[in-house]
Amino acid sequence: MLRAKTLEIVKSTVPVLEQHGKEITTHFYKMMLGNHPELLNIFNHANQKQGRQQTALANAVYAAAAHIDNLEAIMPTVIQIAHKHRSLGIKPEHYPIVGKYLLMAIKDVLGDAATDEIIEAWREAYQAIADVFISVEADMYRQAEQQEGGWADFRNFVVDKKVKESDVITSFYLKPEDGKAIASFLPGQYISVKVSIPGDQYTHIRQYSLSDSPGKDYYRISVKREDGSADKQAGVVSTFLHNHVQEGDILRISAPAGDFVLNMEKETPVVLLSGGVGLTPMISMLNTIVEKQPGREVTFIHAAINSKVHAMREHVARLAAEREHVRSFVCYSNPTDEDRKSGNFDKEGFVDLEWLQTIVPSPQADFYFCGPVPFMRSIYHALKQWGVAEEAIHFEFFGPKGEL
Repeated sequence: MLRAKTLEIVKSTVPVLEQHGKEITTHFYKMMLGNHPELLNIFNHANQKQGRQQTALANAVYAAAAHIDNLEAIMPTVIQIAHKHRSLGIKPEHYPIVGKYLLMAIKDVLGDAATDEIIEAWREAYQAIADVFISVEADMYRQAEQQEGGWADFRNFVVDKKVKESDVITSFYLKPEDGKAIASFLPGQYISVKVSIPGDQYTHIRQYSLSDSPGKDYYRISVKREDGSADKQAGVVSTFLHNHVQEGDILRISAPAGDFVLNMEKETPVVLLSGGVGLTPMISMLNTIVEKQPGREVTFIHAAINSKVHAMREHVARLAAEREHVRSFVCYSNPTDEDRKSGNFDKEGFVDLEWLQTIVPSPQADFYFCGPVPFMRSIYHALKQWGVAEEAIHFEFFGPKGEL
């Protein structure tokens, strides 16, 4: 139980954290990874370079400070982060390291304003917050290992099949090397893939949504190859998977994780919206509804640049043709001449509220969406403008949590 004085001091620092949070967390990561480079085996290097991890941590620290007297209020965020931590292999021994450098960063950035009293209050508060995470994650590790077909940490899987889905997306069908059962999962969840790339000192871990329904003897991930450009670095892991990993190769995989999942206890209509490779968890949800809830109405809306980069188009079209409760719509922002000739899409441009209202019968549905942040931001604001209830809006960020 934190002392009243500690609560008072920590809450009083909220405006300062809001103002200097990104600066503090940027300095924190630089110091911590400089002194503990072994943690680069866990942290996503690309998110560090792009500043996404620093922003996500700053937001989490700010939220914890604002609710330090009622941590129950941030439990949804704690659970979401804990899922990622468990799938990455974050352990209790990592928390004291994080705490040490976070306090040092607060002191360095705030200077004389960070008095001994403030630092001590934050030390107590950090320990309380860390204890919550450690407890939640311990339960998740236990569940992951003790469930039927489950395991701890990472397990060897063989690439059973490698299937090209579009010019930029390839699916990998993964079966356990030991031939034993694999854990089931909830549609929308992801696995972590750990790879050692020749010439790289540290391992790389990336999280990929499972792109098929549960209950199979394999996991499927569908990976977009992130090619570099003048303003964007190429994806180290995605290019390695596409260019070097072949059928028969071994990948190290975590047990499924994640709290962005289809609610199968409901029978309400479902609208699945995806942009680009954001369709992967949506395909898992669609396949699951078709297999487990065949009478449930589902509208599948996918946005892509054009047909060349549109994965699994034929699969979704076939389901829509065969199932009266499944409808599918396609939006291309830059259709090819062939797309225009064949008329194989429903809208040119971007998904907007005006179009949504013509293809979705009612806002009384559950909306799930995933894709690039600008796409998700646009969808979120369109749904709010339409009056869709907050509890009916569900979305997933690829990577550190952002703001819509």
